Amino acid sequence: MLNFAIIGAGAIAHKMSATIVEMDKVNAYAIASRNLSKAEKFVEQYGFSKAYGSYEEMLADTEIDLVYIATPHSHHFRHAKAALNAGKNVLCEKSFTVNAQQAKDLITLAREKNLLLTEAIWTRYMPSRKMIDDIIDSGIIGEIKNVCANIGYELSDVVRLHDPKLAGGALLDLGVYLINFARMVLGDEIESIDTSVIFERGVDISESITIKYKGNKLAVMQCGANSVHSRMGVIMGTKGFIEVININNPEVIKVYNSEYKLISEQTVPTQISGYEYQVEACIKAIENGNIECSEMPHAETIKVMEIMDDIRKSWDYEIPLLD
Repeated sequence: MLNFAIIGAGAIAHKMSATIVEMDKVNAYAIASRNLSKAEKFVEQYGFSKAYGSYEEMLADTEIDLVYIATPHSHHFRHAKAALNAGKNVLCEKSFTVNAQQAKDLITLAREKNLLLTEAIWTRYMPSRKMIDDIIDSGIIGEIKNVCANIGYELSDVVRLHDPKLAGGALLDLGVYLINFARMVLGDEIESIDTSVIFERGVDISESITIKYKGNKLAVMQCGANSVHSRMGVIMGTKGFIEVININNPEVIKVYNSEYKLISEQTVPTQISGYEYQVEACIKAIENGNIECSEMPHAETIKVMEIMDDIRKSWDYEIPLLD
């Protein structure tokens, strides 16, 4: 049984907690918040064994097997580094860090400590990923030439998203899904990236991203934290196309031929929340003594962070780092 601990007691920590209590191999062991009463509420609601009012105190607990970082993006580097230095395996919420250099530094530390460190980008771990890959590999839609995807929500009331000091903005929170979606289909042979962006309250609130790949392939994507998007992903080939309903948590995968006729439709397996797959991957990696998960290798995390760094550089915008 893996003793699972969480740093941070916000909305995403609630979702992860509700997931792990339904898993057979995971024990909801500890939750830490700077506000002890918030942590104690998790004990009451989800049955955690321990509540801590400081992250440092929790990280000193020798019974913890895996720490999940559920704080704002701005704090991922600091908290993941502290967990690694305390000898803990780490599952860090996306976006992994604020920039690629922070990601590289954490990965170097994990290697030195021989500890698992992986990014909680759930779409990389879900069964739907293999389902999509199998359809592409079958050749039924021919050679892939284009990808189109979008993701967005009306999030005007989410304070952290509008605070540069908390690494807010649409790119780290939503655009990361688009970049991962494109990379999972079209790979890494990028020739150029073009973007357009709208800023509000000091952060990027909406953007379009076009990535040109070798072989005359394009990924055209849009995200925003100011409006409701369809979350549709379309993978277009020479013989047909694939529709992915909800790229953020795929629900249905439809395949059409060149005559626009629906030829297959697959529903993803029933799941707890979708978060369980990344936890299961961590358990497997720890059992095998691995310091990364095959579903989201360290090299991929770094590449995605580098792409987002380049995008912000093109905007002449950088996120302020914590002191």
